[in-house]
Amino acid sequence: MKLFPNGHATHPHWQMAADMVLAQLRACMKQDAFAGLPALGLVYITDHFAAYAPELLDHLADELPDVQQWSGTVGVGIFGNSTEYVDTPALSVMLCDVPASEFRVFSGNAPLGQAMVQGFEAHTALVHADSHTPELSELIVDLADRTETGAVFGGLASSRGDVVQFARSLSDSAPKRGQGVYSGGLSGVAFSPSVAMLTRVTQGCLPFGEIHQITSAKEHVVLTLDDAPALYTLMQALHVPIDNPRSAVDKVRETLVGLSLPDQAVLRATGGLDDAAMVRHIIGLDPVRHGVAVAHAVSEGMQLVFCKRDAASAKADLLRMATEIRESLEPLEAEAEPWVTTGASLGMSRQGRRIAGAIYISCTGRGGSHFGAPNAELNIIRRALGDVPLVGFLAAGEIANQQVYGYTGVLTVFTTP
Repeated sequence: MKLFPNGHATHPHWQMAADMVLAQLRACMKQDAFAGLPALGLVYITDHFAAYAPELLDHLADELPDVQQWSGTVGVGIFGNSTEYVDTPALSVMLCDVPASEFRVFSGNAPLGQAMVQGFEAHTALVHADSHTPELSELIVDLADRTETGAVFGGLASSRGDVVQFARSLSDSAPKRGQGVYSGGLSGVAFSPSVAMLTRVTQGCLPFGEIHQITSAKEHVVLTLDDAPALYTLMQALHVPIDNPRSAVDKVRETLVGLSLPDQAVLRATGGLDDAAMVRHIIGLDPVRHGVAVAHAVSEGMQLVFCKRDAASAKADLLRMATEIRESLEPLEAEAEPWVTTGASLGMSRQGRRIAGAIYISCTGRGGSHFGAPNAELNIIRRALGDVPLVGFLAAGEIANQQVYGYTGVLTVFTTP
């Protein structure tokens, strides 16, 4: 697997932006380090180009006839290497050096289940979804259950106009003009076990106070934490007088909750939020029942910790996530026991791996301003991983494992020896 060719550009006219991207892609493919005949194209556009999505996809497919399968979506912002395009017409494309037999592009017209019937084994999947899709969470869980790992990654399209997804596959016999652009539902790419990749999540929040167990709840309202009124527990955590909860309005607006299922950890051993934790807003206080309403259905036995969105913590956690990926790819030198004098080693060894390409999906609430400057998020990733080909977008919700997250970043890297 060679480096994935990629290109990105901004221009008021979609075809000019596409032609600039095509020039970059062709320049990459002429270099020995990059793949010369990639089979899969990932394309992300800002919502300025959403109305022209069918023409744009046709243009890319016509100019790159060897790339017969495409996937992608729209975002209010998109990523290309270390550049973030927000509130500007832009396009970012990466061509993945993955054999056609090792992936399947799926959509409502070509569901993943159909590929499995044909003998394809899905290990994991990149998922693009429309947030307006009914029972979206259940559909994502069902899709994840169809994979060998039970985990998928991706994000919800974000747009101030048309919400579109790209999904053109080999199953589209004699593709017609404009074919492969969809609205609603799920689409994406499923990968076989032969495609090596790593996915990590950064929550970007700072937990504070103790871990609590939800001991009674009704729908979205936490009634008691550790058998104490949830409202009182929140007031104590925020150092606000219990007899004057209205004085806590500003502090409550800045406070989130980290939630986890009873059998999952809410915090890592190092103290930060665990990848499995779900970060949600506090959406109201119930002074009658002394409860706290959160933007997620809650139940008894779940764990809860109060959190605060903090730019410094978000940067540190993003760097932690990217560094973990880098370190997991570095070779592990074999260590021989002191008394071993032969050439053989009794220690463990691990072959080093490198990154061929990366996909980063971040929340619309994290981009730019939250990190203090444009491109700050991508520069942190680049500092840890190096100058690797990268595409992605700002999402209305991020997908990892079997859950839809908020205010998170989901980084996936394709690796090769």
